[in-house]
Amino acid sequence: MKKDDITQQNRDAWEEAAPVHHHHNQAQLIADFGVPGHTCLDEIETELLKAIGLEGKDVAQLCCNNGRELISVKNMGAARCVGFEGTSGFVSQARELNTAAGQDCEFVEGDVYAIPAAFDADFDLVTVTIGVFNWMPDIDGFFAVAARLLRPGGKLFVYEQHPILDMIKPGGKDDPVEWAYAYFDAEPYKSDQGLDYFGGEPYASKQMFEFTHTLSDVITAGLNAGLRLEHFKEYPHHISNTWYNVEHQGPPVPMSYTLIMEKVAD
Repeated sequence: MKKDDITQQNRDAWEEAAPVHHHHNQAQLIADFGVPGHTCLDEIETELLKAIGLEGKDVAQLCCNNGRELISVKNMGAARCVGFEGTSGFVSQARELNTAAGQDCEFVEGDVYAIPAAFDADFDLVTVTIGVFNWMPDIDGFFAVAARLLRPGGKLFVYEQHPILDMIKPGGKDDPVEWAYAYFDAEPYKSDQGLDYFGGEPYASKQMFEFTHTLSDVITAGLNAGLRLEHFKEYPHHISNTWYNVEHQGPPVPMSYTLIMEKVAD
């Protein structure tokens, strides 16, 4: 299949998940963001973003989901904040949370690989967080988009699940830890079982494709896009909504990582 076809199918499956996630989370998120200055970011993300510096910075988030992280960044002092998201359902949720927070973040719907050139070199910081890379059939193309959105000297911040988890069958805290998949598997994993990360209920969905990108794939894609490696750190803690079996039973493998890369000035 062509990249555009895969990306569209993944967006269609993600669109189906929007009302499911809304049911589980939206009411509480609206209440949370009704509190001035609320942030949903954990300590690690908060401290790294503070170290980068947010005050007066223009920030973009790629594949921003319901916007909760971008609105948190705005509440921490960022200037213009723009979230790019592939589905209308999650953009609608993001705008609802933005209203609850009394903020002025922008949310743009569309294919992440086709972000309009009008946004090129508009941002001091681009962020990517949990659960994005697995959806991307072209990791080099993804980093190329992030790089063109950045101004010279701007930074890309990534906080993602560790790809070693792609080798392990996910499960609840009492489920066995089963090594089931290959780290270097170039073929996508196909599923039509839905994306209810919160209630854990499967449902018949449109077929979606998930890709394993090794850490070397990720870092090399950034370097190929003209970005300079500034920071990389692996962590044993869990940031997804899936591998509770690994979190509670081990083995002690890396479960997440942070990455910061800088766009080299011309």
